[in-house]
Parts: sequence; structure tokens; C-alpha cells
Amino acid sequence: MKNIAIILSGCGNRDGSELQESLSLMLAIDRRGWHYQCFAPEGFFEVVPHVDVIDDDDDAGTIVDTEQRDIFLESARIARGNLLPISAYRPADYDALALPGGMGAARNLSSFAFDGPRMTVIDSVTDAILDTYRAHRPILAMCIAPMVLAKVLGRYEVLLTLGPDDNQASHIARQLGCRIQACGPTDVCVDDEHSLFSTPAYMAATHISQIFQGADNLVQALQTKIGL
Repeated sequence: MKNIAIILSGCGNRDGSELQESLSLMLAIDRRGWHYQCFAPEGFFEVVPHVDVIDDDDDAGTIVDTEQRDIFLESARIARGNLLPISAYRPADYDALALPGGMGAARNLSSFAFDGPRMTVIDSVTDAILDTYRAHRPILAMCIAPMVLAKVLGRYEVLLTLGPDDNQASHIARQLGCRIQACGPTDVCVDDEHSLFSTPAYMAATHISQIFQGADNLVQALQTKIGL
């Protein structure tokens, strides 16, 4: 039975892990009789409300709240409490590492949402990605999460998708050294040389059915790669 490590970044598409992507990924893994273990970093983040607010000018917008929440505790909501700190992750114990999307990847795992091409990735996530890469284990990423890989692994000229190849994220990933492949909502970009697998999810999708199909295609590509 294969064992997949999943890094979460909170709970909610605007400030944490995207739930539909996370659960689709977990289901795609479970349907194959495999096991997954969720991990998350510790630390706090600013809450972004998940309901659009109409202001006095009748303009819809999202307000960033001053409320602080714990990334680890929020991630535990998705993992149903079965969550470990990233410090406990060891590539030798897992067959692959996976990162679902959601703005938590851009706000909590990295500073991409704030700093763009000057982004940083938190040390524990950088270490997990680099240790996995150097151990020649596959890495999977969905939606905006490939941007985290772009920062950490761009020096190796890895191939990734962030949906369309002409959006801002794709342009920045190129600046970081990556090669970019345009993909539709359920497509999978496979970098055989570096064992990286990515799918656009909500960078291109408009329906939850596309999210599950993309996640299932992602795991299927991994299954094909490892010969099962």
C-alpha cells in the first residue's frame, strides 16, 4: 500500500487549503486503497472572510479581517484531527508528497500573495520539498501550490502548470526559472525528469466535478509513474 504525505495550509480557499481540492485529493488517494497522512506548519495567519461583502457603493469585495488563527489547528479541521507537524515528516516514510491549493499556499506556506516574484517559502515547507526532491520521491501540487514548488525548485528548471501559460502566476514562475505548460481544468502536467506532477484545479476549473477529475487524474499519473 502506498503512503502519501499531504501538506495543508489552513482551512478555506481564501486563506488556507482549498477544501474541495484537499478532499478530492484525499478521495483519489483512498479510492486506490492507499493511505495518506496530513501535515501542517505551525504559526498564525490573518483570517479572510469567505462571504463577499457589499459596501455602501454596491461594490462587492473581500475584507481582510484582523482576526488571527493557527494554521495547524485550522488544518486539523480538514484532516479530522489526524494531523502531524511538518517537523515529523520524513521522505523515507512516504511514496510521494502532495500540496493541494488554496490561498494558504500563497499566504501561509509562502509570501507569494504579498511579495510576488520576491516571495519566500517558510523554512519547514522548503525543507520538506527539498528533502523529498533529493530523495527522488514524487511531488504533486494543485492550483496555486505549484508556485511554492516554483520558488523552491525553479533553479532546476522544473516543468509546472498554473493553468493558462499567460497569467501572472505563470509569468512569475518563469522568472523563478521554471518551464510552464498550459493545462485545462482536468489536465495534468508531468515532469518526468524531476518527478513533479501538477494540475490547475481552480486556476482553471469552474465546477467541483472538474476538481475531483483533475485530482483523480493527478493521482492516476502518479500511479502510472510508480508502476502500479
